[in-house]
Amino acid sequence: MNAADFAADFAAAQWTRATGTGVDPHEYHRVTDALTSVADWGPSFVRTGEAYLERAEGAGSSVTAGEYLLTAARWFHLATLAPYADAARAAAAADRAVSQALTVLEPGARRVTGEGFTGRLRGPSDAPGTVVVVPGLDSAKEEFLDLVDALLARGLAVFAMDGPGQGVLAATSTLTPDYEQVVGRVVDALGVPRIGLVGLSLGGYFAARTAALEPRVAAVATVSGPFRLDWAELPEPVRDIMARRTGGADAAREFVRGVDLTDLAPRIAAPLLVVDGGQDVIPGVTNGEPLARLAPHGTYLSVPHGDHLLGNARPDWLPRLADHLTNTLIGARA
Repeated sequence: MNAADFAADFAAAQWTRATGTGVDPHEYHRVTDALTSVADWGPSFVRTGEAYLERAEGAGSSVTAGEYLLTAARWFHLATLAPYADAARAAAAADRAVSQALTVLEPGARRVTGEGFTGRLRGPSDAPGTVVVVPGLDSAKEEFLDLVDALLARGLAVFAMDGPGQGVLAATSTLTPDYEQVVGRVVDALGVPRIGLVGLSLGGYFAARTAALEPRVAAVATVSGPFRLDWAELPEPVRDIMARRTGGADAAREFVRGVDLTDLAPRIAAPLLVVDGGQDVIPGVTNGEPLARLAPHGTYLSVPHGDHLLGNARPDWLPRLADHLTNTLIGARA
């Protein structure tokens, strides 16, 4: 396979993830059809993001400028999905673009940063509940803006975060197995008595683990989260990403060895919704059905045509997930 064909295959594999992030599908095709190799991915996506920054500067209203900035953030984040020497710069640009967008679109949004985390708290100060959104192995807070919007539309406050080894923090830290400690510090910083928690991809494991160990989690949902990982069976690209995010192959193997929710699942007291895609089949990954079965208050939603992160099936799970968190948190508050 030549470099152009490999780039085309890579772009096809990222299609639903990218469009699920919220970029225009036609523009995605225009950008990726021009790639001559995967090495072009990062620079091409950064250039597309920079074009939206220029549009924002020339926008005729603050709303339009803010929307362009959010689109820029999506492209900057997607630039980091392929190996890219300037991935840290792209992640920083994504973070900065969202900050600039919210300055004009949601002046009440505020940055909250602490040991091992950063993000923005959005939504009403008197919200009936607060949800923390946890990204996964190579995702970041900028990838799940549509999920945040769905929760905000239901009147909740939302804190979309990057933790150690994620997003804008990936250049200066590595993934931690004790993610519940990070979320505990987040809850302390937000100053709320309880939270809802949603984790996506590896973030689903982090969310389930945290729900088992952090008593202030009152509602939890996972999307494409692993129940267990097997290093020997994982595809080479996944192992490569894991090694980059944990600090090397040895650290990655040790991290993967600890990803097993068998003992923790029965300790999850909060109502739990587990969302899987029926087409999400990755060697070495046990999906979430055992988690839903072993958790005392687990519910399993499998979308037969859904792929990893179910970017091709948003209507089949996103409203239900948002309702689960909203209804559970309001009930818990009452």
